[in-house]
Amino acid sequence: MDLVVSRPEGLYCPQGDFYIDPWRKVDRAIITHAHADHARVGHNHYLCAAPGEGVLRTRLGNISLDTLPYGASTTHKGVKISLHPAGHVLGSCQIRLEYQGEVWVASGDYKVAPDLTCDAFEPVRCNTFITESTFGLPIYRWRSDAEIYAEINAWWAANAAEGKASVLYGYSFGKAQRILAGVDPSIGPIVCHSACEGLNKAYREAGVKLPDTATVSEVLDKSVFKNCLAIAPPAAQGAAWMKRFGNAYSDAFASGWMQLRGGRRRRNVDRGFVMSDHADWPGLMRAIGATGAEQVIVTHGYVPVMVRWLQEQGLSARAFETEYGGEGEGEADSKADEKAASTDVVE
Repeated sequence: MDLVVSRPEGLYCPQGDFYIDPWRKVDRAIITHAHADHARVGHNHYLCAAPGEGVLRTRLGNISLDTLPYGASTTHKGVKISLHPAGHVLGSCQIRLEYQGEVWVASGDYKVAPDLTCDAFEPVRCNTFITESTFGLPIYRWRSDAEIYAEINAWWAANAAEGKASVLYGYSFGKAQRILAGVDPSIGPIVCHSACEGLNKAYREAGVKLPDTATVSEVLDKSVFKNCLAIAPPAAQGAAWMKRFGNAYSDAFASGWMQLRGGRRRRNVDRGFVMSDHADWPGLMRAIGATGAEQVIVTHGYVPVMVRWLQEQGLSARAFETEYGGEGEGEADSKADEKAASTDVVE
């Protein structure tokens, strides 16, 4: 009995007549998190985890939205639904479905390592687990956040001592706030691209502690740009927004893809920091094992590799084809960041 099947609109629960992160307009959608490849406008009704309400409304505007606290449940057409922390970004959740004794869990995107900006991943026992595979190769293994923050702070401090701004590119939702939560604000002022600042506000309103920030247009003392840390989406690179810093800056990119040799070169930045909001290979294996699932369905990422590996481990494994993106928020969010970067006012 399949509790989730793939349809042109998205992942569908036939017993409950609702969709999970659908990519085309539907009547009822349960949303794992507010990245644009998982949360799209146009659905008639939305359900998300309560901690994600602020960011989802910030991104989608005036929508018909219900929320559930983590661990609480509701029943719709005989299907018991509960939402559990996914550790990906603020408000991200795994969706647990139970029907006539069968339990399925759809993970959305997830990360098992601790994070200062969101609730920690919670393993959920199930018969079938739907997992992402964004970094589903053994070469992907993350170091601790403490090590990465130390590297970022040292880079920023060295640039500030030379009178240069430190421009750090990271996706506006999730990555930007995770960077902010761990850097040392005593090094200097912190400015943010406007694409990040609205989400910073939503994080603060949800109780996440972030250092003080301002948009570059709010900066009156231009000497700030000589030693600041500037957080911006990748689309800001080469855009008019960068003219504020002249030639006196060093730039870097924070992404899991920086672990691949050549990633920094392709991004054409001075530094690369390996920081991902997705599980690495050991994290994926640990998460899948903790569910106790007999069947695993793999979505976006290194799907064939993951399916074959899981089958070799004795599990029943197959794939769902989806329209979800990869690292960061996927193509839809990248385009949104690109639009914001191109329209940001230069003063």
